[in-house]
Amino acid sequence: MFQSFLIKYGEIGIKGKNRYLFEDMLVSQISHSLKRVEGEFFVHKQQGRIYVECQKEFDFDETVEALQTVFGIVGICPVVHAEDKGLEELEKEVLAYIAEVHPQKNQTFKVNARRARKNYPMTSMELNAALGEKILETFPQMKVDVHNPEILLNVEIREKIYIYSKIIPGPGGMPVGTNGKAMLLLSGGIDSPVAGYMIAKRGVKIDAVYFHAPPYTSERAKQKVIDLARIISCYTGPIHLHIINFTDIQLYIYDQCPHEELTIIMRRYMMRIAEHFAKETGALGLVTGESIGQVASQTMQSLAVTNEVCTIPVYRPLIGFDKQDIVDISEKIGTYDTSILPFEDCCTIFVAKHPVTKPNLNIIRRSETHLAEKIDELVKTAIETAEVIVAE
Repeated sequence: MFQSFLIKYGEIGIKGKNRYLFEDMLVSQISHSLKRVEGEFFVHKQQGRIYVECQKEFDFDETVEALQTVFGIVGICPVVHAEDKGLEELEKEVLAYIAEVHPQKNQTFKVNARRARKNYPMTSMELNAALGEKILETFPQMKVDVHNPEILLNVEIREKIYIYSKIIPGPGGMPVGTNGKAMLLLSGGIDSPVAGYMIAKRGVKIDAVYFHAPPYTSERAKQKVIDLARIISCYTGPIHLHIINFTDIQLYIYDQCPHEELTIIMRRYMMRIAEHFAKETGALGLVTGESIGQVASQTMQSLAVTNEVCTIPVYRPLIGFDKQDIVDISEKIGTYDTSILPFEDCCTIFVAKHPVTKPNLNIIRRSETHLAEKIDELVKTAIETAEVIVAE
């Protein structure tokens, strides 16, 4: 019975003179997301509202599912159009709507009419009274509750008349692309895909870097990361995934540096390489899935030593999250089952038995001098041989 959706947004509404830019980006993101759904849709904004008009037969559940991946949407309202043929016809439409959408008929309700078209012959208050009276007359088990109704029946008088009462929650946040671009260090674990999702929710477009270590990591491990990038691209839009062959760098560090410092030094070289691609692609920062204290390389001291090699900001959206918080989000966004597949990434292969948890920056720098002979050439080769895959 539904012919369209009214899209509700949150923070965009307080953006002042720049609001139209955010609205336009949201319209664009919605249109892109609906390309995955069979049907024909017209997305447009009108008087502070965004509508998705369904112009052919469509799958309701698939359409809602696609809309729930668009950051910036806080509510999705399935809408029925009523013909503007006077109060009697409108009453029939409202009664038919309640009969179809709320079959229990014993709930409390409130009519909330809004007359955006001021030439309509009745005021909002008059519509509330007339429609409420008709509902009570037709469904005597229903009762009015103006303070906390179980059904809030919205009737909006615009160029068309819209009737809706259900609000399906959206993901919230800001439309992707409204807050710049960042480079995500993506591994095959649980955390980094969630970090990508969280930073994108604030309107940041993301690309990604993955460090591959053949033959120590298999092609299945690489495919796992590509699959994760494709899952989160449903929320973020297409992701350019830079796949770096990190084997020679890791082996060289393994041979030349103290083993308790391996994780920190490897991490520092990952950050250097990721920053190269960030600058090359116009990204304004790096994004990682680190959370304070989760592993040895994520203590405050370790994070400080890792940050030291970066000249652009490093964003850590999960920094204060417990592991279960991260797992819950990964399950919600559909990355968890892929993340737990038993294919190791390059970090876990070369992990030290007793990694340093409070590294000293001067000692780490001194250890890195042992790499001076070959490391620059190895980094250059890794950058030049990077493979780029577009995940979408």
